Amino acid sequence: MLKLSGEAFASPMADETIDGAVVDRIAKEISEVSNDLGVQIAIVVGGGNIWRGATGSASGMDRANADYMGMLATVINALALRDSLERQGQPTRVQTAIGMSELAEPYIRLRAIRHLEKGRVVVFAAGTGNPFFTTDTAGALRAVEIEADILLKGTHGSSDGVYDADPATHPGARKLAEVSFDDVIAKDLRAMDLTAITLCKENGMPILYFSVMEPGNLRRALQGERIGTLIC
Repeated sequence: MLKLSGEAFASPMADETIDGAVVDRIAKEISEVSNDLGVQIAIVVGGGNIWRGATGSASGMDRANADYMGMLATVINALALRDSLERQGQPTRVQTAIGMSELAEPYIRLRAIRHLEKGRVVVFAAGTGNPFFTTDTAGALRAVEIEADILLKGTHGSSDGVYDADPATHPGARKLAEVSFDDVIAKDLRAMDLTAITLCKENGMPILYFSVMEPGNLRRALQGERIGTLIC
């Protein structure tokens, strides 16, 4: 299971909320590793490049309404990723937690598993379908539901792993090659939101936190190279 933030689809070099070149680069890597390594890949996408529910809520908007808007933003990103994957020759299906049959399939667990077994990439959109939950939590939930081997948390910023302190404010912060769920929670290391971390801990779902923006990192992660930070 690969968790992609919406910001991973944007680019500081472009004004658009979705940079086609960036999406194509990510899609190419996904397609290549799916075919070359023979792995089943499911993806949960965020929508932060378009809209964040927390931002709307902070400006006075009803939080549930703002979160539903964020879910719709994830669908836009999912459709963009599907389009790029299909152009790479990679069969792809989008499933949404909120019904919109003209655009995508509804989320059905067994159907998603069957798509994966047939070599299709499955992109999950609209989060969990409920407000007040992040797409990180959706990634953890879907990973557990489809019995994934690992949850890959692909970061979009300068962070290439989990550190023992915020490297932006602590120049001496040390990158951790491996860290336990308990330490992430107790030390508030902010790898993912607490609900997602707890869900993975309770279900024994390891998380690899790494930079997805570094070309080749997805392949390295799937081949077992020691990159990023393993949370287990």
